[in-house]
Amino acid sequence: MPLYLNVILSFVVALVVHELGHLLAARACKISVTQVGFGWGPRLYSKRVNSLDCYLRLLPIGAYIRMDMAALQRRSLPQQLVVLLAGIAVNLMFAGVAWGTIFGTVNLALALANLLPLYQQDGWKGGMLICRRALGRRSQMIEWTFTISGAAMSIFLLAVGVITF
Repeated sequence: MPLYLNVILSFVVALVVHELGHLLAARACKISVTQVGFGWGPRLYSKRVNSLDCYLRLLPIGAYIRMDMAALQRRSLPQQLVVLLAGIAVNLMFAGVAWGTIFGTVNLALALANLLPLYQQDGWKGGMLICRRALGRRSQMIEWTFTISGAAMSIFLLAVGVITF
């Protein structure tokens, strides 16, 4: 298989199993999931499977699930973290199983990227939960500081990676 095709297929499968991790964790915690999607942009195809709306979109650069956020917020902190970090855990598992392959490398990269406290990434969402729980409330100043410092740290790590590569 050509290298570029291997990388593309590995990325697609890694995205799908990442979101599947979130889906299974949400269902285990009895949080309803209403939508799963692959890609961004205009909808190319949709199908309803049981109570789940499945979407395929034009730009294959991401994937998502849409769950009942109010139900998630009513769960204990450990359950919320399990749901938010399940995708990363699945990617790390596949990275270990497929170590030394392109698929393993793509899964590891996806897991590490999602751990970064970048706005709306899994690591950022988990960090926000922990900050709010530690403070016992929301704090706009702390949340903005966390978000901006997470972005700065991510840019720094990217720069170091590019320079050393």
